[in-house]
Amino acid sequence: MGALERALTIEELKAIARRRVPKQFFDYIDSGAYTEQTYNANEADFKKITFRQRVAVNLENRNLGTTLLGQPVSLPIAIAPVGSTGMTDADGEIKAAKAAEKFGIPFTLSTMGICSIEDVAENTSKPFWFQLYVMRDRGFIERLIDRAKAAKCSALVLTMDLQILGQRHKDIRSGLTTPPRITPRFVAEMMLKPGWAFRMLGTRRHTFRNISGHVADAVNLAKLSEWTRTQFDLTLNWTDIGWIKKRFGGPVIVKGVLDVEDAKLAIANGADGIVVSNHGGRQLDGAPSTIRVLPEIVDAVGHQTKVLMDGGIRSGQDLLKALALGAKGALVGRIMAYGLGAGGEAGVTRALEIVRKETDTSMALMGERDIRNVGLHNIYSNDLDRRQGY
Repeated sequence: MGALERALTIEELKAIARRRVPKQFFDYIDSGAYTEQTYNANEADFKKITFRQRVAVNLENRNLGTTLLGQPVSLPIAIAPVGSTGMTDADGEIKAAKAAEKFGIPFTLSTMGICSIEDVAENTSKPFWFQLYVMRDRGFIERLIDRAKAAKCSALVLTMDLQILGQRHKDIRSGLTTPPRITPRFVAEMMLKPGWAFRMLGTRRHTFRNISGHVADAVNLAKLSEWTRTQFDLTLNWTDIGWIKKRFGGPVIVKGVLDVEDAKLAIANGADGIVVSNHGGRQLDGAPSTIRVLPEIVDAVGHQTKVLMDGGIRSGQDLLKALALGAKGALVGRIMAYGLGAGGEAGVTRALEIVRKETDTSMALMGERDIRNVGLHNIYSNDLDRRQGY
């Protein structure tokens, strides 16, 4: 039995990934902004919620399947957009997308992916979601939306919380670049991670292929980095949803909502769904965890739109707690990234299998047979005040 098969938790996959992935790229997927207060709260606040155990219930014929945005899914999760996934493992976005397709859930490709929209489309057979950052070069963004449409992406995930990049100390200290600069420190790291290096030598995908070759000024790594650094649009506002939605012609999900008023504004301006998210604790350090604010946002807009969430989910139990508090599904990023780092496509599959098993077993012990019925009655009401947080 190999290391992947022996892994029983996402934490164990994380430990394997730490050994396999170069430090600067592992730190990238495993870090938050500044003191990492919000990053840590995302996980810690799930632990404050406890299940109601129910017994003597018929538990035959359990069902974990439902729909997300009208798409049948085997489990109410989607792979979240994670930038530079292809540096966690060679062709990482392709591998994660293939694992998600076989598992029966959506995959979301980041604008800042190493593999392009076309790369993922050529290697999968079902529609995937595309995550959009709005940049100053609106001509490029229009072409990017058109490429997502041509690839038959079934939804656009519009991220609203990254007009300014939150500072992540680990990335600064490691000198993170994509592709990496060949320094003595990095060469020494490669000697300790030969498998990763060998796989990287076997692919041509080493940079941001959604941008490289599609922007005249991004002709090399230095120019690409300079262009990207100056492109995040400080004027992005709610009215931008309208032209983006019209250009795409399909569902637009707004990601980065952490406040009730923002949730209302997103819907008023045409969002087809929202993702309650603090960017995995990577932006505003000191913001609340997503699970803490989820109930009040569900109370305010859950009758109008589909509310999804991300941030801090590391197990099937966490997923069930999010569903109990009103989310219709969750996006998982680090679960995917740890699995990918631990074993490529097989590692992502193993991560999803772990979450599915945890979800199924825990749901049964809660006395539920259908995941669509999970709700507030499955948790103890005194664990948190639904309107005031904890």
